[in-house]
Amino acid sequence: MRIALWLISLFAVAVAGALLAGSNNGTVTVFWPPYRVDLSLNLVLLVLILVLVVTHYAQRALSAMLALPQQAQRWRLLQKERAAYGALLEASANFMAGRFLRARKAAESVIEREKALALAGGSLVHAPSLKALAHVMVAEAAHALQDKTTRQQHLELALQEAQVGTPSVRQTLKEGSLLRAARWSLDDRDAQASLQWLDQLPQGVARRTVAMRLRLKASRLAERPAQALDTALLLAKHRAFSAEAADTVVRGLVLDLLVRTYETGQLQRVWQSLGSAQRLMPELAVQAAQRWLILQGDASVARQWLVPIWDRFLKSPASLSATQKMQLVRVLDQSLGQAEAPAEREWLARIEAAQLAQPQDAALLYLAGMACMKRQLWGKAQALLTQAAKHLDDTGLRRQAWSALAQLAEQRDDASAAAAAWKRAATA
Repeated sequence: MRIALWLISLFAVAVAGALLAGSNNGTVTVFWPPYRVDLSLNLVLLVLILVLVVTHYAQRALSAMLALPQQAQRWRLLQKERAAYGALLEASANFMAGRFLRARKAAESVIEREKALALAGGSLVHAPSLKALAHVMVAEAAHALQDKTTRQQHLELALQEAQVGTPSVRQTLKEGSLLRAARWSLDDRDAQASLQWLDQLPQGVARRTVAMRLRLKASRLAERPAQALDTALLLAKHRAFSAEAADTVVRGLVLDLLVRTYETGQLQRVWQSLGSAQRLMPELAVQAAQRWLILQGDASVARQWLVPIWDRFLKSPASLSATQKMQLVRVLDQSLGQAEAPAEREWLARIEAAQLAQPQDAALLYLAGMACMKRQLWGKAQALLTQAAKHLDDTGLRRQAWSALAQLAEQRDDASAAAAAWKRAATA
C-alpha cells in the first residue's frame, strides 16, 4: 500500500512539473559587462535545486566526519557496558550451576569493568544498581564457599551502594541486601544475627511473606516460641502455608510454648492469643489444660477449655484418635474434685450421660467410675472400675483403675481383694 501511494505521489509530481515547465516562457538575464547571458527560468530553478541538494549532503557528510571521534568513543563505552552486563549474567548463570568460584570471579569482573568505564569518562544510569548487585553476587558466592570475611566485606559495600540512586532503587537494594544477610546468618545457625538483620527492615517489608518466613525460622532456632508463634499465625492468616502445614507448624509451636510456660497468667494469655481453629485442636486443648493443672490453676478453667473437645467427641467418637481420647480422659480425671461444687456436679452429669450413651467404651467407664469414687459412691464406682479395668487398652489408665479398686477394697477392710488389686496394678 505504501509503495502504491509513493508511485501515485511520484506521478503527480511529474505531471505537475511537466505542466509548469511546459508552459513557463520566463527567462532570467544575467548582465556581466560587457556580457549578457539569457537563461531559461526552468534551467535556473533546476540549477538552484541541484545546488541546495548538493549543499545539504555536503553538510551532512562534514558533520558525520567531525562526529567520528565521538561515535568511536561512544562505541567503546557501549562495548564496555555490554561486557559489564554480560559478566553479571555469566555470574548468575555460574551461581545457578553451582560454579561458585567462577561466579565470584565473574561478579568481581563486573565491578572492575564498571570502574574502568567510569575512568574512561562513561557514566551508567544504573551504575549503583549494577555495583550493588555485583557485590551481592560476590557475597552469595563467598557464602556458598564458606568465606565469611569476603561475604561480610561485599555485603557492606552493597549496602553502601544502596545509598545512591533514586529513592525507589535505594529502598529496593537495601531491602534485598538485608534479606540476603538474614538468610546467610540463618544458614550459619546464627539466629540472633538473623533477627538483628530482620529488625532493620521497615515495618511494611518485615510483614512480607519472605521476611516472615525467615523470622519464623530464626525465632524457632533462637528458641523464642512466643515470637515464632505470632509469626506463624500471621503466615497462616496470609495463606503462606497450606492448611495442613499451617496446622502442623502452629501445633508444634504452641506445644513448645506451653511446655515453657510457668505461670497461670502467662498460660492464659497464650491461650487467648490462639484463634478458634487452634483452640479446637485436641492436642493443644488437652496439653493446655494439663499444663494449667500442673501450675495449680483453677480446674474449672481447664475443663472450660476442654468443653469443645468433649462435645466434639460425644457427637463423633471417631473424630478423636485413641491416643487423644485417652489424654482427654486422663486430664478430665485429674481435673475432677469434690462433687459438692455445682461445676463438679455438672461435669459428673455430663460424664454419666456420655457413659450411658456409650456403655461399651472402657475409657468412659473408667472416667465415670473415678468420678463416682470422688463423689463417694463406692458401690457404683467399684462396678464401673471393675468393668473398665478388664477392657482398658491403655496401660496407665488400667493401672490407675486397679489402684482405685485396691483403695476401695481397703475401705471395705477386704485385705485379700485389696492385695489382689494391688498386684494387678503392679503387673498392669
